[in-house]
This record gives sequence, C-alpha cells and structure tokens, in this order.
Amino acid sequence: MYERVLEALELVRPTLVADGGDVELVEVTEQGVVRVRLQGSCHGCPMSMMTLKNGIERVLKENVPGVASVEAV
Repeated sequence: MYERVLEALELVRPTLVADGGDVELVEVTEQGVVRVRLQGSCHGCPMSMMTLKNGIERVLKENVPGVASVEAV
C-alpha cells in the first residue's frame, strides 16, 4: 500500500508545489492510516487542515483502496 500511496500523492503534489508547499509521506499503518508531513508554505498554513482532509485525504481514498484516514505529523 505504501507504494500506491506514494503514487497517489504525486496527483496532489503539483497543486501544493504551485502554492509553495509540498507533502512528505511518513508512514502508512496496517489500519490504513496515512501519516504525512506538510512542508514549505503548507506547514502552519491556516488552510492546511482543509488541504489535508478535502485534498490529500480525498485523493488518497479515491485512488488507494484501504486508506482509512490521513493525519499530519
């Protein structure tokens, strides 16, 4: 599942990079929890939780079966 999550993150990465940010995959648990680290201007941005849930989590759930949730670390 880790590799599939990496591939799916590439779908959202251009949008994040265009705004001066990025995302790093930290861990995928056996329970389907994906832990990511927001970087650049995404780190600490007031909209980062919306980006995480409505952007990254949505794309991962649509493209990788078994993803239960996405958390920032």
